[in-house]
Amino acid sequence: MLRRGGFWMTAAAVGAIALATPIIAQTMMDDEDVGGLNIPKDITVFGNRDPNIRTATAIVNGTIITQTDVEQRLALVIAANGGNIPDEERERLRLQVLRNLIDETLQIQEATAQKVEVSREEVQQTYDRVAANFRKSPKEFAEFLHEKGSSQASIKRQIEGEAAWRRVLSRKVEPFVAVSDEEVNAIIARLKASKGANEYHVGEIFLSATPETMNEANANAERIIDQVRRGASFAAYARQFSEASTAAVGGDLGWVRAEQLPDQLSAVVNQLQPGQISQPIAIPGGYSILLLSDKRQVLGADPRDAQLLLKQLTVNFPPGITQAQATPKVEAFAKALEQIKGCGNANEVAANIGAEVVNNDQMKIRDLPPQLQEVMLNLQIGQSTPPFGSMRDGIRALILCGRDDPAPSSGPSFEQIQSQIEQERVNRRAQRYLRDLRRDAVIEYR
Repeated sequence: MLRRGGFWMTAAAVGAIALATPIIAQTMMDDEDVGGLNIPKDITVFGNRDPNIRTATAIVNGTIITQTDVEQRLALVIAANGGNIPDEERERLRLQVLRNLIDETLQIQEATAQKVEVSREEVQQTYDRVAANFRKSPKEFAEFLHEKGSSQASIKRQIEGEAAWRRVLSRKVEPFVAVSDEEVNAIIARLKASKGANEYHVGEIFLSATPETMNEANANAERIIDQVRRGASFAAYARQFSEASTAAVGGDLGWVRAEQLPDQLSAVVNQLQPGQISQPIAIPGGYSILLLSDKRQVLGADPRDAQLLLKQLTVNFPPGITQAQATPKVEAFAKALEQIKGCGNANEVAANIGAEVVNNDQMKIRDLPPQLQEVMLNLQIGQSTPPFGSMRDGIRALILCGRDDPAPSSGPSFEQIQSQIEQERVNRRAQRYLRDLRRDAVIEYR
């Protein structure tokens, strides 16, 4: 979903500023072509309007967005980030939420104009699925939203907006996007030629900018990166800020090779480690922020996809135990691990030191924390990891009882590659479509 909004100033408002503000003489310099607007280099601004101050309500082509709408949607964003949002960031998010609601309103209005309908039953079904993702019934989820300062009406409006916009694009954009067999076959050939190279599971936040607003967009990108590094949800920020249609899925681009990305992004993704977020990346039309979730080899067997058979040994500490009191237990646990001769005597060793044993045969190496993945890759059958854990959660060790190595990947299908190219082209046309809606909109702030 695309994310930006603008505003119009009425002729009466311009007149009021002119009357209230003394007219200051202006020295005219040579005109400079700024984005084709022919704006003089030396100008005087009449009035003291602060571009960072916005009122909390708006009327978009006659549809009212209330302060309650803004606050309830803001509460959703804050809840998605665990409530860990500083006050200054909260104010910036409030402005962004209002812009998002304006875009959402334009999208719903365009769907209505195109006679695109999203039924209440469909919205309710999606709402029920979201509630299930939170492990709550629809009623419990409504209560949860109310506790967080939001409402089911707010999230249902967002569901309706996203569904309506997808249907508009499927009717007005997608039929005019074509991808030839030759294009897809060329990518398949490059995939085979690059067998063994890395591919990346990437998330992206795209912030559009003109040459005049690049500095502002860069500053916004820096603030988003700072919040994500402090623990905020990348997906939640992508949904609210990204101007790519992948915003609706938290910015997820799926698995891509570096060559499939623009050159500026390709150079950066090669340098990222799983879990790492990039600095702002200048690209034509704005800035991108990348999050690398994972990486694997093209058409190869990634050893981190190996299925493991594990035993976990855990020693828990009583509440209030001191570091000095815990140290002997940790040392005894580490010494006991040295005596393990495969999984056959693990239960016996665990009983001698009072450790709990849990069996697991569903874990893949990539499912483990990054610190343990490298350790596990180098373990032989019957060996254990070093002790790990904390005073609060107890100390643990994993014993490798078996490992099933993965089969080589056949790579994405013809249809998957074709779909990805089509989606990229739909995204670009969708951005232009929404820009046109904004340009023609009448938006009043109250």
